Amino acid sequence: LELFYARQLRLSPHVLGHSKAHVGRVVGELVRAAKAQGLQPGPLALSLRGDFVRIGSAYEQHKVRSPDCFDVLVPLRLPPRLDPAVHCAPAPGPPGAFVCGLAAPAWLRHYRAFAEAFCAEPHGRRLLSSALVLRWFQGHLQRCLGAVRYRLQERCRVRLVASPGQPPTLLLQPRSDHLCCHLSMAVRLIPAIPLGDSLYLTAPPEDPHAACPEVLWGLNASRHEQRLLNWLKEQAPASSCHLKCLQILKGLRDLRGQRLAEPLCSQWGRVLSSYVLKTALFSLLLRGPWEAWDERFLVERLEELVLFLRDCLRKQVLMHLFLGNTALPEALALPRFLKEASPVNLLAPFDGPTLDLAARLLLDTWNQAPRVMAACGGPRHRWWAPAPCR
Repeated sequence: LELFYARQLRLSPHVLGHSKAHVGRVVGELVRAAKAQGLQPGPLALSLRGDFVRIGSAYEQHKVRSPDCFDVLVPLRLPPRLDPAVHCAPAPGPPGAFVCGLAAPAWLRHYRAFAEAFCAEPHGRRLLSSALVLRWFQGHLQRCLGAVRYRLQERCRVRLVASPGQPPTLLLQPRSDHLCCHLSMAVRLIPAIPLGDSLYLTAPPEDPHAACPEVLWGLNASRHEQRLLNWLKEQAPASSCHLKCLQILKGLRDLRGQRLAEPLCSQWGRVLSSYVLKTALFSLLLRGPWEAWDERFLVERLEELVLFLRDCLRKQVLMHLFLGNTALPEALALPRFLKEASPVNLLAPFDGPTLDLAARLLLDTWNQAPRVMAACGGPRHRWWAPAPCR
């Protein structure tokens, strides 16, 4: 396991630091240019707040393989005196989905143009449309990219790729004399509606079975997850192996997925998504004791995590760690919205046979871990390994 982690999964902190700094500079310039351009139509249009929020495994110290993919939230600004009113989606909607109404005085008279551009009215109720907001965001960034491309052309090549129903992706190809700075990077720019208390609404993944998917939103609590990770780091031993367990489990999941044919491969990746694995780790960590997560117990803790996740899959229940969870430590100071929300089962979208098959495959992957890891040991199957900086 240690050899697999060191050769195949571990990232060079030096290379990751260079990549994060480069992403921060480029995204910062693009967001500032898009904010300035967005103020020109007037105060009653959607605009950018002017900052961005770093989220995802690259900023939580559990990313594996290559530092080439990053996620960034780009907060948007609603017109003045227009406040979001968030409610749980109706029963046919997917678990954990929300709808966003808008409250404002003299709504029809002053905000009619905004409503026509960004709102939908299913069942006669005016709701902010995630699909329309995402479409505007893609076009707005594409128009503003020219303002920064000229300034950045000596540092890197920049290109924006937008797919229907997906957040735009900023492709960066650095121009540098340093070997560690030659990695091409993809930065997913996710438009977000701020709710306060470090909570955001983002467009959820497409669900063909959802009713009125164009008005559904997902809740993003990444900042609270980062605070929880920092709190856990303070409680756990200095040599804690909890993040290494998560990285190794993600590596084994990816290796096993390469051997599966479609559609099983896609189902395997969705059931054991990185968010599901991270939630399982959080749930297990909070049970304690902290001393049990010392580095010398790596194999025992990794096996315990696999068995815990297998049991969750068999029971078809893994609850969202923040939504409706009143048992979290008081030191985290969670906002009231999270505490009063309805509990959400992350495995609810999947049927029983799919979860049972995933549970059997997960246990088999762990039992066959030496053989699975050996399959990627040769040069033909070797993943990216961090090269020393010259």
